[in-house]
Amino acid sequence: MPTKSTTSPRRDTTAPRRDGQAPRRENHGPRRTLGPIADLERHLPANWWSTLFNSLYLKTDGDVVESAENTRAEVDMLVRLARLEPNDRILDLCCGQGRHSLELARRGFRDVTGVDRSRYLIRLARNRARAAGLKVGFHEGDARKLRLRTSGFHCVAILGNSFGYFDRSEDDLAVLRSAVRSLAPLGTLYLDIADGDWLRGHFERRSWEWVDQDHFVCRERSLSADGSRLISREVVVHAERGVIADQFYGERLYSREGLVELVEKAGFAAIEVEGPLEATSERNQDLGMMAHRMVLTARGPRETRRAKPHPRHRDVTVLLGDPRLPDTVKKEGVFNADDLATVDRLKEALAELDGWRFSYVDRHDTLIERLQADRPPFVLNLCDEGFENDAFRELHVPALLEMLRIPYSGAGPACLGLCYNKALVRTVATSLDVPVPQETYFASGDLATTIPSVFPALVKPAFGDSSLGITVRSVVHDALELVERVRELQQELPGCPLLIQEFLAGPEYSVGVVGNPGSGRITVLPVLEVDYSQLDPGLPQILGYESKWDPESPYWTQLSYGEASLPEEAQRSLVDGSLRLFERLECRDYARFDFRTGADGEIKLLEVNPNPGWCWDGKLNLMAGFQGLRYAELLSLILEAAWERIAEGAQRPASAGVAVEAGASV
Repeated sequence: MPTKSTTSPRRDTTAPRRDGQAPRRENHGPRRTLGPIADLERHLPANWWSTLFNSLYLKTDGDVVESAENTRAEVDMLVRLARLEPNDRILDLCCGQGRHSLELARRGFRDVTGVDRSRYLIRLARNRARAAGLKVGFHEGDARKLRLRTSGFHCVAILGNSFGYFDRSEDDLAVLRSAVRSLAPLGTLYLDIADGDWLRGHFERRSWEWVDQDHFVCRERSLSADGSRLISREVVVHAERGVIADQFYGERLYSREGLVELVEKAGFAAIEVEGPLEATSERNQDLGMMAHRMVLTARGPRETRRAKPHPRHRDVTVLLGDPRLPDTVKKEGVFNADDLATVDRLKEALAELDGWRFSYVDRHDTLIERLQADRPPFVLNLCDEGFENDAFRELHVPALLEMLRIPYSGAGPACLGLCYNKALVRTVATSLDVPVPQETYFASGDLATTIPSVFPALVKPAFGDSSLGITVRSVVHDALELVERVRELQQELPGCPLLIQEFLAGPEYSVGVVGNPGSGRITVLPVLEVDYSQLDPGLPQILGYESKWDPESPYWTQLSYGEASLPEEAQRSLVDGSLRLFERLECRDYARFDFRTGADGEIKLLEVNPNPGWCWDGKLNLMAGFQGLRYAELLSLILEAAWERIAEGAQRPASAGVAVEAGASV
């Protein structure tokens, strides 16, 4: 992911999603600016690189990083200096939108793989490869800890100044050691990076330029206190809407000598440095970090060191819903192509995990007999559809496993049963001083109900999952609408009690927790916020059934999700409340907590999800992505949490010594 400048941290994840996840759209609306700043370094986020690379980045830096001329020149040099041959296996590490990988494929290179941590750029690369009919494998991944199915690359290339982003030089070393592990014996490392010595004496302290007819960019730069990094600030302004981004980034400035020393430390030899490599631009104003670069080539060791094999695999049986049976929650009442593709993504991600061996069970008519006849050592319970795809029998699955004394991941039957009843969760939350909305409970046999004093109100089932019964008609504005909606739900869900709540119309958040209180360590993922700004203003702002199961609904196409920007006190309150609920409700291994802001500005609990959606495009994985985790890494965290809990027999209460590892400020 080459960097010339810095951009807004908002993400764009526009692929259709399942499990409540609508596509994410960029929202470059007006933003606040910090005004004049004396010390740029003090405002530099530690993980600026985790949120930077999106569609706005391609706009502000497009003159360089979307230039076909620059791409061809850079690939020309790569092919020449790395002595590439058509059958070489090439890894384009930190590949961004895949411009170099695609150019290599156009030139006839048959085995090219691109890896980048930006979900947006990887998806864009895949779309471009598909449109051009080019065969390139693109994967999300952290360059410091690659987990590719394949290895033995003849060349690992880090192109376009995509090195030196991290706070610590040790992380840069970790990237190089990942490259060593990925290379075939005597494979080539190719590194294109800014010339740090040149930049220290030539960087532009302030500049501005128009990037198109509507946007201009103001930049300022300074050296870090120790002179090892160049800190940059970029304010992107729309001519009519005003400031749409005000962000900071920092890159390590390597001298030739310092870079050679680091590469040697990683285990490379035969190191050569050439340059300069110059970028061109039609605007040709501020080329920043791309202006004057050097190119390093090196050879990997003769015998590539591999990780020691795990002494034995940990066998896991993955329990899933049954695709052969009806599923009334799903739109068509059956598993569809998207559901099956989601399971395939799960299997691909689990296959990346070292030290585990997975088998899969999804047939429910023989499930009990199979588990009795061949009792597995451990079950990863992902059967959130419920036994025989009956959501009301989700808790039956862990109950069966407990009766057979089979250890499993996730919540127990008591927790699932309790959290399935939203009214009972509200009672527990109130006892823990976690704010909840005003609410009236309407039992199925009631002939009348108390009309709430405040409208609009939300009418929803007291029992349920996957937003069943929550639709565009669930928000009512007067007593007549309320009575009509209650009557409809009584017909749709006979015997199910209802909740009539004050409608919370403010910002909506989710908190993800992975781990167990008794283990001494819990990971709190960065808080997610639902973005309703692009939704048709005539529709109520809710995450209902349509947002999870109807790809043609505006709730699927117009909603988006991003990392929340909350005051520290509000964020801490959300996390603290979630952790109290996690422990009191006896959640295990992982859970998700949903909140929304009321008219009074208070953030209140919506619901608790003790076995939340596990799919790759679900909220939990989105939050993991905000922290820089890949899907496989999230699944690994959950597996390890469950395995550790079971191995230690840990179902003890939390102690004062619990360490909370937070992806956001907690």
